[in-house]
Amino acid sequence: MGKIVYRFFLLLYRTAIKLAAPFNSKARLFRDGRQKIWEQAAAVNPSQKPLLWVHCASLGEFEQGRPLIEKYRLEYPEHLILITFFSPSGYEVRKNYSGADAILYLPLDGKKNAQRFIDLIKPTLAFFIKYEFWHYYLRTLNRHKIPVLSISAIFRKDQIYFQPWGGFQRASLRFITHFFVQDRESASLLSEIGLTNVSVSGDTRFDRVFEISREARDLPEIRSFLGEKPAFIIGSAWPADLDVMIPFMNEHDLKYIIAPHEISDRFLAEIESDLEKKCIRHSRWTKAQEGEFDILIIDNVGMLAHLYQYGKFAWVGGAYGQGLHNILEAAVFGLPVFFGNKNYTKFREARDLINLGGAFAVANYVELREHYTRLEIENSYLIVKETNEQYIQSQLGATKEIITYTKELLNHDRSRS
Repeated sequence: MGKIVYRFFLLLYRTAIKLAAPFNSKARLFRDGRQKIWEQAAAVNPSQKPLLWVHCASLGEFEQGRPLIEKYRLEYPEHLILITFFSPSGYEVRKNYSGADAILYLPLDGKKNAQRFIDLIKPTLAFFIKYEFWHYYLRTLNRHKIPVLSISAIFRKDQIYFQPWGGFQRASLRFITHFFVQDRESASLLSEIGLTNVSVSGDTRFDRVFEISREARDLPEIRSFLGEKPAFIIGSAWPADLDVMIPFMNEHDLKYIIAPHEISDRFLAEIESDLEKKCIRHSRWTKAQEGEFDILIIDNVGMLAHLYQYGKFAWVGGAYGQGLHNILEAAVFGLPVFFGNKNYTKFREARDLINLGGAFAVANYVELREHYTRLEIENSYLIVKETNEQYIQSQLGATKEIITYTKELLNHDRSRS
């Protein structure tokens, strides 16, 4: 029964994309990006070199996999690296990433598609990042005795794998060679369904944000804009986040940098119209205007992780909607982190930092103001800053552990051949 439902889901998804593509830009990118997928896949590995296949659902999963990709490249410079994305929001941003030999969309799961794709790319090893347990791909890799590592996986009791009716989905997990999970709860849940090929390695994103903090780009225009005033960085902001932050910005004498989740001209114009203080877009600001504006709106992609180094406080968006964005990019610099109180509990780092006192889930402007007022006391602020920095340090090392296992796995396979 589970297989029938899964096949029906794949058919329904494929049909929905076709119907939506003429009217929805994301669906159109999803469809058009796969039109030449088989020719592209055939060109990935014509010489049949050893190939690492890294699959990411979207951009967030790519950032989790990136430390491993770059470390693997150093360890195995003669190997090819292929990255696949399911979502356009990942592919379109990272399609020109220089750390891989090829970057493709993943063909939709299915028995024929999986067999054809794997026959073409000929992987030696596969990393599936966090989620994305596509049944036919995993089954085909398993049948060809190609090891699959699940990276930075995290599981919750309410997921289908742990329900009485989730037998088909549990079968997919059994094709995984080894799970590297983020926490002990995930390991315990897997153990309950008979999966003990598990290591609690943590989240590779900690390694990634730590690398960024050590190599953060100097942004002279940001330093010039801020001057001597403390800065509040508002990252990945959605309208609901700004509904809370804008009253705060209008009433508190700080400098502010807003990096919206969406940088369409319409959304940027809406932000500008709601602000009482003087604001300017990054693309329009010049050093000659130094001191004239209180708020800088970032109208480009790729700066956010490097902006937090200039902040004293951070708001990270998404938690009032579909899910919290990356708070680690702010926490690694010791910034107290604020976010919405609706949809953050599935993010372990958010729960951890709230418990430690380094992050604050707020319902509205009043709660934000109360937390901020307490942090204005210098001693309280310094305690939070040290707490967040120490938390990041305590979570490092997942990349090293996974690469060590990978080297042992590849050496073992080489010795058998």
